[in-house]
Amino acid sequence: MAKSKLVQVNQKIAEGVVGGYKKVEETVVGGYKKIEDAFVDRYLTHEGETVEEAKVRLHSEQKMRQAEEQERRDNDSAQSADDVKQAQEQAEEQVRRAQEMAHVQGHAVHARSRAN
Repeated sequence: MAKSKLVQVNQKIAEGVVGGYKKVEETVVGGYKKIEDAFVDRYLTHEGETVEEAKVRLHSEQKMRQAEEQERRDNDSAQSADDVKQAQEQAEEQVRRAQEMAHVQGHAVHARSRAN
């Protein structure tokens, strides 16, 4: 029975702590939203636009900017990949030419040694 009383007291304490936290959270979030709404209303709304409409517009503009930035990054990455591929192809071509020259020089040396 002592355990159950202890459990009950702990449960009441936990409920009080959680309730207090929720009140603080609601107060802070509510205060922030009031400040945010006042800022949007004063500085970011267009003529005849409500605060909610301005928030929706701002959100969609932000999404568009993010999409454009992602597209720019993707294009930059694709260009970089093309540049890397081109450099790799050039390096492979240089290696192939060097191998051909070494092969030709090897034949010339071999021919000279046979002639002597």
